[in-house]
This record gives sequence, structure tokens and C-alpha cells, in this order.
Amino acid sequence: MTDKSAPPRVRAGRPTREQAEARHQELLDAALDLFLEHGFEVTTIEMIAARVSMTKRTIYARHPDKATLFRTAIQRAIERQIVPPHVLEALERGKLGATLEAIAWLRIEQIAAPHGLRLQHLINAESHRFPEIFTAYVEQSTRPLIDHVAAVLQRAVDAGEIAPTRVDHAASAFMSMVVGGPVRAIVGGLAPTRQELDEKVGFTVRLLLDGLRPR
Repeated sequence: MTDKSAPPRVRAGRPTREQAEARHQELLDAALDLFLEHGFEVTTIEMIAARVSMTKRTIYARHPDKATLFRTAIQRAIERQIVPPHVLEALERGKLGATLEAIAWLRIEQIAAPHGLRLQHLINAESHRFPEIFTAYVEQSTRPLIDHVAAVLQRAVDAGEIAPTRVDHAASAFMSMVVGGPVRAIVGGLAPTRQELDEKVGFTVRLLLDGLRPR
């Protein structure tokens, strides 16, 4: 017999679009954390579902397979590595050498951070299987930094601080020399000391500017 005095039962309705998107972001965060911790092969949909308290069916409704979820999660990680233009502009130090050193340190510290380091390891390990993640990382995270350095160098050319040059080539060489070497050492588990990095960055910036000085 129904108790008419009891309050009506509140039925759980469908989640709003905002709620559904928030849950999807939780899923991507959980998947990314597990992929970064364990790699693509070891991480399973079951592990991800358990981490986020979600059914596999719900996950498969958004991502048809693990590879698709992996690509989406890695894209999320890459987007976190994108440096906003206003942050890059704030690295201006008034002197070209100091500005270039600030840019170099930003990139080195970004990659050396735990999240950045795990992402580097994962890209290195999985780019043979997913070459698009390496391309996406270069185009979305590395290329804007090179373009910013090129713009900084072009302003220096216009001001007569350095000789006219192919600033795009100079910017690529700068990033390769001042960032590439230390980053490879860090990713390889042979991280230089802060003093060693400071000497490396300073030396490379001076070498670049000496090669570009007006003659």
C-alpha cells in the first residue's frame, strides 16, 4: 500500500550538457594520468573506467577504442604545453641576450616539470605507433616558441642590434642548441645541475649573438 504522506521520489534526470562535458573532461584527465603513468600498452579501458567511476559503455560511447581515447588525451596534454602569447611577451627583458635566456629557461623548466617529462617519454615511446602525436606536439607547442624567437630576432635586426639574417633559421638553431641538448639529457635521466644549465644557456646565447653581430 502506498504511503500518500511520503514525499514524491525525485527521479534522476539526464545530465545537462555542461555536466556531461565536465564528466568527459574528468575522463580525459583520468585517461591522461594513466597513460602518462603506465604507457599505452599497459593502460586499459577498465583501469580508466575504475579511476573515474564510469562504465566502459559510457567511455566507448565517446571514444570507440583505446587508441582514439589515447589520441584525445595526448592532445589535451599537448594543449597544456602551449605557452600563451602574453606569457611569451612578458619574457621581454630589455636586452636581447637576457630575453633569449628567459625564453630558453621557460622551455627547459616546462619540459623538466613532472608532467612535461612524462609527456616527452610517452611521445618518444609511442610516436612510432602514433606519429601524429609528435607532429601535433611540434606544431602546437614547439613551433609557436620558434616563431616567437624569430620575431624577437627580427626586431633586433630592425633595430640594428644584429646583422640581417634568416631569422627563422636562426630561431630554429637557437632552440635546438640552447633547449634541445639539455632537454635530451633531462629526458634521458641525466639532468644537468642548475649551474651547468645556466652555463649552457648563457654560453649558447652568447655564441648565437656573436655569430649574428653586425660586422
